[in-house]
Amino acid sequence: MSPLTLLLPDPPLDPSGSEARSELRRELLRPEYHDRNLVQQILDWVNRKVSSGLDQASHAPQLSTLMAMVVFVALALVLGWLVSRARRTTRDRSEKPAVLTDEVVSADELRARARAALEAGRFEEAVVDGFRAVAVRQVERGRLADNPGATAHEVADTLAAEYPDRADRVRAGAALFDAVLYGDRPATRDQAASVLALDDDLVVRR
Repeated sequence: MSPLTLLLPDPPLDPSGSEARSELRRELLRPEYHDRNLVQQILDWVNRKVSSGLDQASHAPQLSTLMAMVVFVALALVLGWLVSRARRTTRDRSEKPAVLTDEVVSADELRARARAALEAGRFEEAVVDGFRAVAVRQVERGRLADNPGATAHEVADTLAAEYPDRADRVRAGAALFDAVLYGDRPATRDQAASVLALDDDLVVRR
């Protein structure tokens, strides 16, 4: 390398979209990301990159400077999205919504609420109240312990043992309850109706 080369400034930072994504992945895989707060790590990294880009951009043509800043803004948006996904994943793994709550309500009342929500097109509410009606009704029948805080998975395990021929439907209803209530997943009319049908089906079982 010649002395003249050493004196020349680094080329302006102007990565392509694929290069920017690759650099982002490499950065997020660094070991220190497991030891510090994720949000602060990302903010520190963006700050370092922006500062470096501004230093290099001072020696670059105006168009290259603009391109570099556009890339950095895009990276910041992507990082924000990744942070929100990471938070949701952590929350999903650490918490599950309860089917049996401290609310004093009968299975028939929950069933009526679910039916009204279904008829009004509020299918997510119909799924949630419908599956809670299933659980509370089984508590009333003595098939399920009255355990406020019990999750859909726990309720499904107990009811699957009580009604082995309906185990698949019970587990499907529990999974739908979790997905709608905690996963922000939209429900359909057919899905809401299937939960109410499950309640009807288990009522006639002995």
